[in-house]
Amino acid sequence: MFRSLITSPSKVLSDRLQVIQTRLQFSTEQVEDSRALRVLVQVLVSIGIASVSVASVGIVEVSFLNLLAILLSALGGYWSWRSRRRANVAVKFILAFGMLMALGIFLAGIVSGDGDTRIRLAELLIQLQVLHSFDMPRRKDLGYSIVIGLILLGVAATVSQTLTLGPVLILFVAIALPVLILDYHSRLGLVILQGKGALSSLNLKQLAWLLLAVGGLGLVIFAALPRLPGYQVRNFPVSDTISLQGEFTGNQIVNPGYAGDSSDFENAEGAVGDSTVIQGESPEDGPGEMDSSTYYGFNQRMNQNLRGSIEPQVMMRVRSQAPGFLRVLAFDRYTGQGWEISREDTVEVLERSSYSYQTHLPPAAYKARRQNAKARRREVVQTYTIINTLPNLIPALYQANQLYFPTRKIAIDAEGSLRSPLPLSNGLTFTVISKVPYRDRTLLKEASTEYSDDIAEAYLQVPEAIQERVRQRTEELLAQSLNPLTDPYEKALFLAQALKQNYTLREALPFFEADEDLVEAFLFRYEGGYPDHFATVMTMMLRSIGIPARLVTGFAPGQFNAFTGYYVVNNTDAHAIPEVYFPDYGWFLFDPIPGHEVIPPSIRDSQTFSVLRQFWNWVAGWLPSPVAGWLSGVFVAILTVLSQLLKFFSGSVLGLLVGLMSATGLAFLGWLSWQGWRHWRQRMRLQKLPQIERIYQQMLVWLAGQGYPKRSHQTPLEYAIALQRTPQFAQSEQVMVVVQAYMRWRYGNHIEDAGALEEPVKALRNRRSLR
Repeated sequence: MFRSLITSPSKVLSDRLQVIQTRLQFSTEQVEDSRALRVLVQVLVSIGIASVSVASVGIVEVSFLNLLAILLSALGGYWSWRSRRRANVAVKFILAFGMLMALGIFLAGIVSGDGDTRIRLAELLIQLQVLHSFDMPRRKDLGYSIVIGLILLGVAATVSQTLTLGPVLILFVAIALPVLILDYHSRLGLVILQGKGALSSLNLKQLAWLLLAVGGLGLVIFAALPRLPGYQVRNFPVSDTISLQGEFTGNQIVNPGYAGDSSDFENAEGAVGDSTVIQGESPEDGPGEMDSSTYYGFNQRMNQNLRGSIEPQVMMRVRSQAPGFLRVLAFDRYTGQGWEISREDTVEVLERSSYSYQTHLPPAAYKARRQNAKARRREVVQTYTIINTLPNLIPALYQANQLYFPTRKIAIDAEGSLRSPLPLSNGLTFTVISKVPYRDRTLLKEASTEYSDDIAEAYLQVPEAIQERVRQRTEELLAQSLNPLTDPYEKALFLAQALKQNYTLREALPFFEADEDLVEAFLFRYEGGYPDHFATVMTMMLRSIGIPARLVTGFAPGQFNAFTGYYVVNNTDAHAIPEVYFPDYGWFLFDPIPGHEVIPPSIRDSQTFSVLRQFWNWVAGWLPSPVAGWLSGVFVAILTVLSQLLKFFSGSVLGLLVGLMSATGLAFLGWLSWQGWRHWRQRMRLQKLPQIERIYQQMLVWLAGQGYPKRSHQTPLEYAIALQRTPQFAQSEQVMVVVQAYMRWRYGNHIEDAGALEEPVKALRNRRSLR
């Protein structure tokens, strides 16, 4: 009787498996009939096409006519559905010609250099997808469309600099999950032809949980992924070449916030955005109001007798391998109420070749660079995208070594500041490679105090009228140190702290009189001033005691966006800061402005877990200070240990072998822990079951461990009969006894003696007759 019950279902199951295997073998060549799968694939491709336009808004120029491809692709998909069982040979030839034309247009655009190459590639893929959509009879053709949509999303990710692509990415994943499920069902031959029936087979609740799991796992991997120094590709992002009119000498800086005549400044043909220079009303000397949008420190003359504030605006987005002060301009001569660049005659114009965007910045561009032989340096790549117009000054981490810029000519002055032939306009993209020196406190404390004549002449200048009084006040502040200060580095560090502690930021100051000195007014009259006044005062105080220093203006690193990888820099991030010279090592920054770190962000030996550190800094900002402080210590200690281990593992062949062995050991321990947790959970679950069911479930667990698992579609009786028909299994009688008792208890409400079942189960486990 039992055999008659099981024979027919087993034959049906066997036949079904054979059909599925045959379909899997030839699935890629079959015509795809699933409407639901085709519709969702079309939606997925449409999201990929739209992502390129969404990511490009405000960053690179892109034609929104590309969105028309969504409609054309949908029409092609409908045509392909209606014609899926026809040969369509003529259509294939027409599509082949169309694809060759699209390839020709793409190559012509690449040769002409017109437009961003990433957008060119995306447009080629969009055109190919539109043509391909008219010929998609088979399942593998739909697979090609899925891949094109994924590639378009990847191209959009390389262009995107904001979080606007985030919702598109989430939507793409949300559609991709049911697409993959329907594709799998189709391969098994389980897809219902009617779209409603196919979609109803999807469990929306399970899809939602799967989407959350994928998204959460992706965020965890993104945050914890080590940022290892890899191969540096030398084809960096840069805007198209901009042709110039007139002669470029590099002597002129145009800051739109200052009043003046800009007629001598030649505009560029083909400049990105609006390159028209609109002059403000801030005077270069004397009292006045500062421009509300442009930082006043980017000019040949920096007037610190201006009052007012600037309205926050995003100026640029920066992708950098390490944070740091984005140096724009340096000043060497103090004027009493500001600064000026005295050596304009030493500006050097550099011209790159016509076939490469790369400009090498020569070491002899300014004298101090030739004297930095002992400094240990690290190469840092930065890519800048301008959002709002800036003066014709190129920001860069100190010291810039290579520049990838859209104009053929650029200039570098005696202080190492980079100048462009045109203002930096909205949409302009360029890349700088800097050789940034490491800040080693021990080495800098031992630096020589013998300065060359050119350094002393340029960076020790102090007006005679204030020199003695400023020197005395400087010595008084340094005398507050508990330990004697003998080297320039410790003096500069202590002086920056002393200014923060002894002087305050003023929200409002009267204008300086014509003969009034800023430094004297700060130290002895107002006992404080504006943020940039702190930088000026510290620079002059260092000079008064024989330490070469200059004033540098630029941008703080800005706000790091861990999701996009860009630093968002505002105009309010611009400020002045003292730069101190150390023979054989170069220039280093010290920040005396209250609220700022004394030592600005600088490079470290390891940036492996930089994104995870940024995530933690964001979380810590929401926690109470004591809790955040304690957790920060633990977090830093963990990251330090992980970084050192990773450095050891990747530093040599022995370290690599040790790392692989450690990873294998950890994986084994993880597997043991997982198995132990599963057994514990299983034991807890079984303890809550009635005794008869517990014995039955324990038997199933043991049999599964022996290689005889019960399938989900099998009833207990079918499972016992299947074991009886298995020649290698010699203990089916004990299994049948337990199964029959369980079925009588479960389905017949028969009271069973659980103790009587212990013997068959015990005999089942003790016998060694499994062959």
